[in-house]
Amino acid sequence: MKRFALFVGIGGLSSLFQFILLILFIEAGVLSEVSASAAGYLLSSIFNYWANYHYTFKSTRSHWEAFPRFAVAVAIGLSANTLLFAGFLFLFDHYIPLPWIEHYLVAQVLATGLTVILNFAIQKFWIYRNTLQ
Repeated sequence: MKRFALFVGIGGLSSLFQFILLILFIEAGVLSEVSASAAGYLLSSIFNYWANYHYTFKSTRSHWEAFPRFAVAVAIGLSANTLLFAGFLFLFDHYIPLPWIEHYLVAQVLATGLTVILNFAIQKFWIYRNTLQ
């Protein structure tokens, strides 16, 4: 349970960074909503890898072994996050109007929430599997 709490805390910080980037990219008109979500996810993954490697899982695997696995996990998480985000955004833009808040923020909250468990399982059982203490 402690490991999951650390994972969620680090994930929360990563998500905060992702949300900040999402808002900046969209409000500055730099990227579309879906592209901003994907870019924020990718960029926040750098911190996520470092912190989970050192603190959550206290990995003894070399970066040469752990990082390629993490990259695959990021690709899976990115795919899930982007598909969920785009789906929720479509629903909010076309069928479930939310006049009091930006649709992209609610879509990102829901997409992030659904990918947390997937990401934890991939990291715990595949990336850092042999290094758990």
